Amino acid sequence: MTKAKVFLVEDHPITRRGLTQLIDGQVDMQVCGWAEDAAGAIRGIDESRPALVVADLSLKGIDGLEFIKQVRQKSPDLYVLIFSMHDESLYAQRALRAGARGYIMKAEAPEKLLTAVRKTLRGEIYLSEGESARALANLFGSSAVSPKLPIEQLSDRELEVFRRIGEGCNTREIAECLHLSVKTVETHCSHIKTKLKVKNSRELARQAVLWLDRDGR
Repeated sequence: MTKAKVFLVEDHPITRRGLTQLIDGQVDMQVCGWAEDAAGAIRGIDESRPALVVADLSLKGIDGLEFIKQVRQKSPDLYVLIFSMHDESLYAQRALRAGARGYIMKAEAPEKLLTAVRKTLRGEIYLSEGESARALANLFGSSAVSPKLPIEQLSDRELEVFRRIGEGCNTREIAECLHLSVKTVETHCSHIKTKLKVKNSRELARQAVLWLDRDGR
Protein backbone atom coordinates (compact mmCIF):
# COMPACT_ATOMS: atom_id res chain seq x y z
CA MET A 1 0.00 0.00 0.00
CA THR A 2 1.28 3.44 -0.93
CA LYS A 3 1.20 5.68 2.10
CA ALA A 4 -0.29 9.17 1.81
CA LYS A 5 2.33 11.83 2.56
CA VAL A 6 1.47 14.33 5.30
CA PHE A 7 3.41 17.53 6.00
CA LEU A 8 3.24 19.09 9.47
CA VAL A 9 3.38 22.80 10.28
CA GLU A 10 3.73 23.03 14.06
CA ASP A 11 6.26 24.94 16.17
CA HIS A 12 5.72 23.07 19.44
CA PRO A 13 8.22 20.15 19.57
CA ILE A 14 6.14 17.94 21.87
CA THR A 15 2.99 18.37 19.79
CA ARG A 16 4.97 17.79 16.61
CA ARG A 17 6.52 14.58 17.94
CA GLY A 18 3.14 13.33 19.07
CA LEU A 19 1.60 14.00 15.67
CA THR A 20 4.51 12.30 13.91
CA GLN A 21 4.26 9.17 16.07
CA LEU A 22 0.50 9.00 15.61
CA ILE A 23 0.57 9.40 11.83
CA ASP A 24 3.65 7.23 11.22
CA GLY A 25 2.00 4.48 13.26
CA GLN A 26 -0.71 4.09 10.61
CA VAL A 27 -0.49 1.75 7.63
CA ASP A 28 -1.96 4.25 5.17
CA MET A 29 -0.08 7.48 5.92
CA GLN A 30 3.31 8.89 6.91
CA VAL A 31 4.88 12.21 7.80
CA CYS A 32 7.09 13.37 4.93
CA GLY A 33 8.36 16.56 6.52
CA TRP A 34 7.67 19.38 8.94
CA ALA A 35 8.25 23.07 9.51
CA GLU A 36 7.99 25.49 12.41
CA ASP A 37 6.85 28.49 10.39
CA ALA A 38 5.11 29.46 7.18
CA ALA A 39 8.27 30.25 5.20
CA GLY A 40 9.81 26.88 6.05
CA ALA A 41 6.53 25.17 5.28
CA ILE A 42 6.30 26.64 1.78
CA ARG A 43 9.84 25.41 1.02
CA GLY A 44 9.20 22.00 2.56
CA ILE A 45 5.95 21.50 0.70
CA ASP A 46 7.64 22.29 -2.61
CA GLU A 47 10.34 19.70 -1.86
CA SER A 48 8.25 16.86 -0.39
CA ARG A 49 5.04 17.18 -2.44
CA PRO A 50 2.62 15.94 0.24
CA ALA A 51 -1.02 15.05 -0.25
CA LEU A 52 -2.05 16.84 2.94
CA VAL A 53 -0.75 19.64 5.15
CA VAL A 54 -1.72 19.55 8.84
CA ALA A 55 -1.11 23.04 10.19
CA ASP A 56 -1.62 25.10 13.30
CA LEU A 57 -3.20 28.53 12.87
CA SER A 58 -0.67 30.28 15.10
CA LEU A 59 2.38 30.62 12.88
CA LYS A 60 5.51 32.72 13.06
CA GLY A 61 5.60 35.44 10.45
CA ILE A 62 2.24 35.36 8.74
CA ASP A 63 -1.29 34.67 9.85
CA GLY A 64 -2.42 31.05 9.56
CA LEU A 65 -5.37 32.04 7.38
CA GLU A 66 -3.01 33.86 5.02
CA PHE A 67 -0.78 30.76 4.98
CA ILE A 68 -3.72 28.63 3.82
CA LYS A 69 -4.39 31.06 0.98
CA GLN A 70 -0.74 31.03 -0.10
CA VAL A 71 -0.56 27.23 -0.05
CA ARG A 72 -3.75 26.87 -2.05
CA GLN A 73 -2.60 29.48 -4.55
CA LYS A 74 0.69 27.65 -5.16
CA SER A 75 -0.79 24.13 -4.99
CA PRO A 76 -4.54 24.13 -5.75
CA ASP A 77 -4.79 20.34 -5.42
CA LEU A 78 -3.14 20.20 -2.00
CA TYR A 79 -5.45 19.61 0.97
CA VAL A 80 -5.02 21.53 4.23
CA LEU A 81 -6.32 20.44 7.63
CA ILE A 82 -6.12 22.94 10.49
CA PHE A 83 -5.17 21.47 13.88
CA SER A 84 -5.49 24.27 16.40
CA MET A 85 -6.34 25.26 19.96
CA HIS A 86 -8.24 28.31 18.73
CA ASP A 87 -12.01 28.31 19.11
CA GLU A 88 -13.55 26.57 16.11
CA SER A 89 -16.72 28.65 16.34
CA LEU A 90 -14.64 31.69 15.35
CA TYR A 91 -11.99 30.18 13.10
CA ALA A 92 -13.30 27.00 11.43
CA GLN A 93 -15.47 28.62 8.79
CA ARG A 94 -12.84 31.30 8.19
CA ALA A 95 -10.30 28.52 7.56
CA LEU A 96 -12.63 26.82 5.09
CA ARG A 97 -13.22 30.08 3.25
CA ALA A 98 -9.44 30.53 3.04
CA GLY A 99 -9.15 27.12 1.36
CA ALA A 100 -8.71 24.53 4.13
CA ARG A 101 -10.66 21.27 3.91
CA GLY A 102 -11.06 20.72 7.63
CA TYR A 103 -10.64 22.05 11.15
CA ILE A 104 -10.08 20.09 14.34
CA MET A 105 -9.33 21.29 17.84
CA LYS A 106 -6.16 20.08 19.59
CA ALA A 107 -8.25 18.97 22.55
CA GLU A 108 -9.87 16.22 20.48
CA ALA A 109 -8.88 12.56 20.93
CA PRO A 110 -6.20 11.08 18.62
CA GLU A 111 -8.81 8.83 17.01
CA LYS A 112 -10.78 11.87 15.90
CA LEU A 113 -7.66 13.47 14.49
CA LEU A 114 -6.98 10.36 12.40
CA THR A 115 -10.58 10.42 11.22
CA ALA A 116 -10.14 14.08 10.24
CA VAL A 117 -6.89 13.32 8.38
CA ARG A 118 -8.37 10.41 6.44
CA LYS A 119 -11.54 12.29 5.58
CA THR A 120 -9.55 15.30 4.39
CA LEU A 121 -7.25 13.07 2.33
CA ARG A 122 -10.37 11.80 0.55
CA GLY A 123 -11.19 15.36 -0.39
CA GLU A 124 -14.07 15.63 2.05
CA ILE A 125 -14.75 18.43 4.51
CA TYR A 126 -14.11 17.73 8.18
CA LEU A 127 -15.69 19.73 11.01
CA SER A 128 -16.94 18.70 14.43
CA GLU A 129 -20.63 17.76 14.59
CA GLY A 130 -21.46 21.01 16.35
CA GLU A 131 -19.58 23.19 13.90
CA SER A 132 -21.03 21.27 10.92
CA ALA A 133 -24.53 21.99 12.19
CA ARG A 134 -23.64 25.64 12.71
CA ALA A 135 -22.18 25.93 9.21
CA LEU A 136 -25.28 24.39 7.63
CA ALA A 137 -27.54 26.65 9.65
CA ASN A 138 -25.57 29.68 8.50
CA LEU A 139 -25.64 28.47 4.90
CA PHE A 140 -29.39 28.09 4.83
CA GLY A 141 -30.12 31.13 6.96
CA SER A 142 -31.74 29.20 9.80
CA SER A 143 -33.57 31.35 12.32
CA ALA A 144 -32.06 29.11 15.00
CA VAL A 145 -28.62 30.61 14.41
CA SER A 146 -27.68 32.88 17.30
CA PRO A 147 -26.72 36.47 16.44
CA LYS A 148 -23.05 36.99 15.68
CA LEU A 149 -20.82 38.07 18.50
CA PRO A 150 -19.06 41.40 17.86
CA ILE A 151 -15.70 39.69 17.31
CA GLU A 152 -17.22 37.47 14.60
CA GLN A 153 -17.86 40.61 12.58
CA LEU A 154 -14.13 41.26 12.19
CA SER A 155 -12.53 40.45 8.85
CA ASP A 156 -9.72 37.89 8.79
CA ARG A 157 -7.11 40.66 8.69
CA GLU A 158 -8.81 42.62 11.47
CA LEU A 159 -8.92 39.51 13.61
CA GLU A 160 -5.20 38.95 13.07
CA VAL A 161 -4.43 42.56 14.03
CA PHE A 162 -6.62 42.16 17.11
CA ARG A 163 -4.73 38.99 18.07
CA ARG A 164 -1.36 40.72 17.67
CA ILE A 165 -2.56 43.57 19.88
CA GLY A 166 -3.45 40.99 22.53
CA GLU A 167 0.08 39.59 22.27
CA GLY A 168 1.45 43.02 23.16
CA CYS A 169 2.56 44.21 19.73
CA ASN A 170 2.41 47.90 18.91
CA THR A 171 1.23 49.35 15.60
CA ARG A 172 4.68 49.43 13.99
CA GLU A 173 5.48 45.85 15.06
CA ILE A 174 2.17 44.63 13.65
CA ALA A 175 2.85 46.46 10.39
CA GLU A 176 6.29 44.86 10.06
CA CYS A 177 5.04 41.39 10.93
CA LEU A 178 2.10 41.49 8.52
CA HIS A 179 3.99 43.42 5.81
CA LEU A 180 1.55 46.31 5.95
CA SER A 181 1.98 50.05 6.27
CA VAL A 182 1.52 51.65 9.69
CA LYS A 183 -1.36 53.65 8.25
CA THR A 184 -3.10 50.48 7.10
CA VAL A 185 -2.77 48.92 10.55
CA GLU A 186 -4.14 52.09 12.11
CA THR A 187 -7.12 51.90 9.76
CA HIS A 188 -7.73 48.29 10.78
CA CYS A 189 -7.57 49.32 14.44
CA SER A 190 -10.13 52.03 13.82
CA HIS A 191 -12.49 49.55 12.18
CA ILE A 192 -11.99 47.09 15.02
CA LYS A 193 -12.86 49.74 17.60
CA THR A 194 -16.04 50.55 15.72
CA LYS A 195 -17.13 46.92 15.38
CA LEU A 196 -16.32 46.08 19.00
CA LYS A 197 -17.71 49.40 20.25
CA VAL A 198 -14.43 50.24 21.96
CA LYS A 199 -13.68 53.91 22.66
CA ASN A 200 -9.89 54.06 22.74
CA SER A 201 -6.67 52.15 22.14
CA ARG A 202 -6.12 51.31 25.80
CA GLU A 203 -9.55 49.64 26.03
CA LEU A 204 -8.90 47.88 22.72
CA ALA A 205 -5.66 46.41 24.10
CA ARG A 206 -7.41 45.28 27.27
CA GLN A 207 -10.17 43.58 25.31
CA ALA A 208 -7.60 41.90 23.05
CA VAL A 209 -5.65 40.49 26.01
CA LEU A 210 -8.82 39.20 27.68
CA TRP A 211 -10.00 37.58 24.47
CA LEU A 212 -6.62 35.98 23.78
CA ASP A 213 -6.59 34.47 27.29
CA ARG A 214 -10.03 32.97 26.72
CA ASP A 215 -9.13 31.74 23.25
CA GLY A 216 -6.10 29.83 24.56
CA ARG A 217 -3.49 31.72 22.51
